[in-house]
Formats: sequence, C-alpha cells, structure tokens
Amino acid sequence: MEQEYMNRTDESVETIINKSRFITYISRTDTEEAAKAFIASIKAEHKDATHNCSAYIITKSAMIQKADDDGEPSGTAGVPILEVLKREALYNVTVVVTRYFGGIKLGAGGLIRAYSGAAAKAVEAAGKVVEIDVVPCRVTMDYTYTSRFEHTIADTDIEIKDIAYTDKVAYLLHVKIDDMEFFRTRLKEITKDTSSLEEMDIIQAESAVS
Repeated sequence: MEQEYMNRTDESVETIINKSRFITYISRTDTEEAAKAFIASIKAEHKDATHNCSAYIITKSAMIQKADDDGEPSGTAGVPILEVLKREALYNVTVVVTRYFGGIKLGAGGLIRAYSGAAAKAVEAAGKVVEIDVVPCRVTMDYTYTSRFEHTIADTDIEIKDIAYTDKVAYLLHVKIDDMEFFRTRLKEITKDTSSLEEMDIIQAESAVS
C-alpha cells in the first residue's frame, strides 16, 4: 500500500506567469466542512480575483475529493490541482489557487501547467508529515547520565517531547515501535540499569518527511 501524507504546515506561495498573478494557499483540513470553510475564507479575502480555483482530498482513503475550476475552462484548474495532491499522496488537505488575470491568455495547456505548477510549489513549501505508531515513554535518571543519553538520542529518530528537572531528570519521549528494543538496551547501558522506564499506550504521532 502506498504511503499517505499530510502537509506539515499551512503555507502560501505566489508566482507570476505571463503577467497573471497566481497565489496558492495550502491548508490542513480534517473534514469536508473545514475544506469548504477554508475555500470560502480565501474567496472572501480575494473577492476581486478573477478566479479562486480549488481542490481537496479528505480521509486517508481519499473517499472525499473535489475539484473546482471556478470559471476557468473545464478541467484546466481544479483537476490539475487535485492531480498534484494525488501524485503527492496527500490527504486531509485543501489547496486554493487565486488568479488575477494579467491580460494574456494562457490557453488550455498553459492553464493546466500554471495551476499544477502553482499547487506543486505550495506542497513543496508546506512539506509533508507521515503518521507513525509510537510508544510514549517516561524515563527518569540521575543527572550523571543525561549528557550521554541526550547525545545518543540525538543520533536517532527518538523524539524528546518534554524534560522535567527535580532531584533527577525525567524525560517524556516518543519512540517508534520498531526502535523500542534498541532503546531499552541502550538506556540500560547508558544508565548502568539505574533508570526507570514507563511505557505508555501506543499513540499515533506525526513525523516530518525529508
């Protein structure tokens, strides 16, 4: 099964093509209602624009998806945007491309290239994250071992979510399931088996995609 992603951040990018101004907005939208609300907000912000074309995909299985040309020739705007989202395997995402016409017609092929290119630039700017299963772990240790422990963690995908300092140091970590055995072993080695480890229920967390 192909991996699915969500956009890491909400972004906007702008390009000029043959004097037409294209402003592209990308946003994380977890429901179709949120997607429609986001599109409406961009249309309200750019009421004077020539077109506000859009596309969205909702749910990991892409059960809900829609493209809107908003007055551009059929199939030249909304669908090219949607195809970019599909190609990038994104879900729970909405893209709106606002166009201010610059006086030079682009033709059907030019419009498709312009809208797909604008959407691709926004996806690149926003970045992607993937949902992964992690084990939240609370680790408590003496200050003696913290430097070596943090140095070791820095070379892995294990994420430090919080640190509390009292008479000892308590870390809240997110550890991928596949890394748990390695983590337990290294923790014992580093702290000479003097640390405490509490493993909590598995949760889903987001990991950035490089």
